[in-house]
Amino acid sequence: MTDFATRLTQAERRQDWPNVRPRDAATLILIDHKGKKPRVLMGRRHPKLKFMPGVFVFPGGRLEKADRTMPVYGVLDADSERRLMTRVQRPTLSRARGLAAAAIREMYEETGLLVGTRDLGAPQAPNDDWRVFEERGVFPDLGALTYVARAITPPRRPKRFDTRFFAADARAVCDEVKGLVGEDSELVELAWLTFAETAAQELPTVTRVVLEEVSQRIEAGSSPRLPVPFYAMHRGQFVRTLLD
Repeated sequence: MTDFATRLTQAERRQDWPNVRPRDAATLILIDHKGKKPRVLMGRRHPKLKFMPGVFVFPGGRLEKADRTMPVYGVLDADSERRLMTRVQRPTLSRARGLAAAAIREMYEETGLLVGTRDLGAPQAPNDDWRVFEERGVFPDLGALTYVARAITPPRRPKRFDTRFFAADARAVCDEVKGLVGEDSELVELAWLTFAETAAQELPTVTRVVLEEVSQRIEAGSSPRLPVPFYAMHRGQFVRTLLD
């Protein structure tokens, strides 16, 4: 078992809730490469939330039905698409692409940042969750995303997610809606942090592990061909496998 998997196993957590099936979820890691050191966008969750209060996280959330049907620009690279359909029940291309779209939608909902292009006119939104993309004339750009990690919440936790982590260059942001971050929102502040600066922040263990995985990926050149780490608990221990 790798050091990363050991740290996830040893993280303090109660596991005495009724067991539930993990929900498909997606997270987007925006990376700013303009400076001497890359910075990642993180948001601090409201301190009064019941789930992970006050910690810094990547914007993300669960897959919704409309994420599969939202008109998009571009496609995921072939390696990301293939890996998103690996080690899952009933794999489909629409599910894989829907997860990438969900990451973009959640980024907007939690930060106001829209990842996409304004060169194609206005997409027809399938529901109100996507309405702002239609109103602002932004097609979400799946081609800007790369699949970089996956983690499943351990059994017998109050909420369980099968989360796919995507990364994108900050230059993929083409628009911003102000006012979605603050004391009355899920995220009370945003911060662009170097990987070294994240060490001083309060983070969930899985977030810290994924940060280190992404840092190593950047050092290795960030090629989409690099394998994707997948963390899941097996017989009481987290196991790290690679999706090649």
